[in-house]
Amino acid sequence: MVISSIADGLVRSVESVGDTISETLFEPVIRLGVTGLARSGKTVFITSLVANLMDRGRMPGLAAAQEGRIEAAFLQPQPDDTVPRFDYETHLGALTASEPRWPDSTRAISELRLSLRVRPTGLLSGFKGPRTIHLDIVDYPGEWLLDLALLDKSYAQWSEETLERLRDRPSAEDYRRALAAVDPLSALEEPVAQNLARAFTDYLKAARAAGYYDCTPGRFLLPGDLAGSPVLTFAPLPAQGSAPRRSLVREMERRFEAYKSEVVKPFFRDHFARIDRQVVLVDALGAIHKGPRAVEDMRGAMTDILAAFRPGTNAFLTRLLLGRRVEKILFAATKADHLHHLQHGRLTAIMQALTREARDRAQFAGADTAAMSIAALRATTEEVRSHEGRDLNCVRGRLLDTGKAAAFYPGELPQDPAQLLGPAREGAEAWLDADYQVMSFAPAPLQLRPGDGPPHIRLDRAAQFLIGDRL
Repeated sequence: MVISSIADGLVRSVESVGDTISETLFEPVIRLGVTGLARSGKTVFITSLVANLMDRGRMPGLAAAQEGRIEAAFLQPQPDDTVPRFDYETHLGALTASEPRWPDSTRAISELRLSLRVRPTGLLSGFKGPRTIHLDIVDYPGEWLLDLALLDKSYAQWSEETLERLRDRPSAEDYRRALAAVDPLSALEEPVAQNLARAFTDYLKAARAAGYYDCTPGRFLLPGDLAGSPVLTFAPLPAQGSAPRRSLVREMERRFEAYKSEVVKPFFRDHFARIDRQVVLVDALGAIHKGPRAVEDMRGAMTDILAAFRPGTNAFLTRLLLGRRVEKILFAATKADHLHHLQHGRLTAIMQALTREARDRAQFAGADTAAMSIAALRATTEEVRSHEGRDLNCVRGRLLDTGKAAAFYPGELPQDPAQLLGPAREGAEAWLDADYQVMSFAPAPLQLRPGDGPPHIRLDRAAQFLIGDRL
């Protein structure tokens, strides 16, 4: 096993060196990872980004587009033949139909290559022809990213931390009942293991719905073709010290280790370790609506997510000797169109405060980080309404559940993010002096002029931060 691992690592190192030299001397490749936790808008982000890079009328914040240096953009087959293609055409069709709808959410990894023909800048630009730059967009669930933290944990450590978290959560009641009915030292019986795994999975789904972000292992929520396999049939058990062979706890430990080696490590090796730009999408408004505990849990998740990255610069020798590092990381609060534009600055400040610890760590390692509030697809318009003698800044859109148009006032976000983060860190049950509302809007029907991509909020600035320096 050791010799095999060393040989596999050497082969991959040689392949990496070859790719690095090829990209440096011929056609540069930018590998952009797009992730986020459930309902953060990954699919819409990628679809709108690609559409707006192909039709750049709404991208003045992207310098190469504003200067007219992007001559063409076209889709090509992605370089990884074993990775499913991101279904761009179907997702764009859903958003631009006569009765538009949100596309299906990310449930597995996928990839898309967009090639850009760009004129160079600088003193010698007149002597150089256009060059081709490939943008490989890798879409993967944020739940899988949180799994990378498991690589440094033993089964006993993971069990202890998980059982401590679910001790007081109402959503874990069924699992606690199932756990109390088994003896971890008893001989393994597969129906017992399956029942525990099923109850634990139900808890993870309920915890995610309640606004918690510490829902690992992620494949329990998005199993794909692993559904029902032993590698997903384990659950946390209390520490037992020395346990006999073939006992329930020993088998759970073996399956936990198999999950790390057969599921988590291949994901890191084959996909995650090859990313050099990353955007993490965050539904901050949804967490604020769910309350202080959800906000604090999301802050911890952002720190854990960044711990999985290898931040730093991608100088030529660095890539040859150490492999790729994530040069730029953007934390983007999505659904900014659910707020009037006068509150966007407050949402950005909250996002900056939530990710402060994570961003400081990445910047210390040499990566460039930013926090931003965006809407990859604008689904609302703004209006001002009078109510009880004062003007309210509202947004108007088509409600997701009824399809009817409605104006909505979400409340005022605080100017000082500490007014949110303070109660969240202290474990408050609810906001004391405010009630932050959130509404689910359906996408608005689009009438796009030739050359224009879908309407958005600051998607062009996000693209400039992520890839503008390479265009």
